[in-house]
Amino acid sequence: MMELYLDLISPPCRSVFLFARALRIPFEFKVVDLATGQQYSKEFGDLSIVRKVPVMKDGGFILTESTAILEYLMQKYSGSVADHWFPADLQQRARVNEYFSWQHMNLRTHCSKVFLLRALYQIVMDSEIPKETMDFAVENVKQSLNLLEEKFLQSKPFILGDKISVADVVAIVEIMQPFGTGFDGFEGRPKLIAWRDRVKKELGEKLFEEAHEALMKSSNMPQKLKNSGNFAQLKPILQKLFH
Repeated sequence: MMELYLDLISPPCRSVFLFARALRIPFEFKVVDLATGQQYSKEFGDLSIVRKVPVMKDGGFILTESTAILEYLMQKYSGSVADHWFPADLQQRARVNEYFSWQHMNLRTHCSKVFLLRALYQIVMDSEIPKETMDFAVENVKQSLNLLEEKFLQSKPFILGDKISVADVVAIVEIMQPFGTGFDGFEGRPKLIAWRDRVKKELGEKLFEEAHEALMKSSNMPQKLKNSGNFAQLKPILQKLFH
């Protein structure tokens, strides 16, 4: 059976998990605990020199990068995956790929930055978050959310139109990330709130909550990190995120 190496604290892992579960794609869930540095173990290094999650292992074939894994799953199981998830239409599929390309340096980068600042800055940097740093990060999130609304979502129910696609799944997990530290990117955005509720309904609310359970409990992440035997090794790596 195909194996997926995931930590659901990670948005890209959640997108792969949600898609595979929602579409009933069979896989074995292999947990990689990022907070304890499991990605730096010899065992995981033998699997992927990148040392990041998600990783997919399908027989002898190993694949990294969440969007690549999602496209692999959609094409491997194309017979059972409805067309609206990753349309065969040239222009509709190009829209999905456009969103994939845009989100890496926009919504993904900025939402994760706010999460990391609020969750780990103090324990990693041994100081309070500078106000200007936090304000700048929040402003970047707001600008990315504006673009999501104005360019990608517009007045449509979903990013591609009337039906959900994998682009919606990739988008929503990123906006949820800072939510785990109490930052609500949906606040004051009725269009995004309505879109979020539609996405949750399409995926299944129970599944959505399951995928985000670890994130909603991320307040214990700093202590878990500090208590891990790898904190001294992880600290300088994490410090680079804040320079």
